[in-house]
Amino acid sequence: MNLMRSIHNTRQQIQCIWMEFICSAQEARISAARSLPAIRFTKKQVLMYLMIAVVGGMFLGVGGFAFAAHQEENDSFCASCHTQPESTYYERSLNAAVDLATAHKQKEVRCIDCHSGEGIQGRVTAEIMGAQNAFKWYSGTAVQPAPLLYTVDNSHCIKCHAEVLTENHDPSIKSKLFGPKGHYHTYLTQWKDTDQQSGNCVSCHYGHELGSTAKTTWVASNSIGKQCDSCHKALGRE
Repeated sequence: MNLMRSIHNTRQQIQCIWMEFICSAQEARISAARSLPAIRFTKKQVLMYLMIAVVGGMFLGVGGFAFAAHQEENDSFCASCHTQPESTYYERSLNAAVDLATAHKQKEVRCIDCHSGEGIQGRVTAEIMGAQNAFKWYSGTAVQPAPLLYTVDNSHCIKCHAEVLTENHDPSIKSKLFGPKGHYHTYLTQWKDTDQQSGNCVSCHYGHELGSTAKTTWVASNSIGKQCDSCHKALGRE
C-alpha cells in the first residue's frame, strides 16, 4: 500500500515538473517574440524589392545564356558531356578530314554551327536542347549512347549553302556517280512537295559517316542509291 502511494506521489511530482517546464518554455518564447521589433514594409518597399528580384532573375537568366552560348562555341565543351559516338566524332575532327563533319572542321566550322538553325531562334532552340542535355548529364539521368532526338534540318545547311537552291540543272555535264549536274538539287523541292517522307540534305550528305571523300562531295556511294531510288519513284521517273 505504501509502495503504491509512493509511486503515485512520484508520478504527480514528475507531472508537476513537466508542466512547470512547459510553462517556462512558453513564457520564454513569448518574451523573445515581444523583444523582436515588428517588421513592416510599405508598398513602395515591396515594389522595390520585387523589382530587384525580377531584374536579378533576368540578369542571371541572360548571364547564364551568354555563358552557355560562349561555352558551346568550343567543340571540346560539347564533347565533354557526350560519350559515344560523339567523343569519337570529336577525336576525328582533330586530324585530317575523313567525313563531312571533319571537312567542315578544317574550315573552322564548329559543332554548334551545324547543330543549330538559322538566326536567333535557331540558336536559342539549340541552347535549350543543350540545357536539357546538361541537366540530364549532371542529374545522372542521361542515356548513353545518347539517342538522336533532333536531326540536322535543311535550314541548318541552307544558312551557309543557299547556292544549292539556285543551282542550274545542266544535262550536258554528267558524272558517273551523280548523273546530270544539279538534277538532285533541282528536283529536291519537287520531291519534298510530293512525298512527306522525302529526304533532306543529310539524307545524302551524312555528317559523320565514313566511306566518302571530298571528290564525291562527301556522299557515300554505297548508300546513296536508296535515296536516288526513293526520289525517282516519288516523281515517277523510274
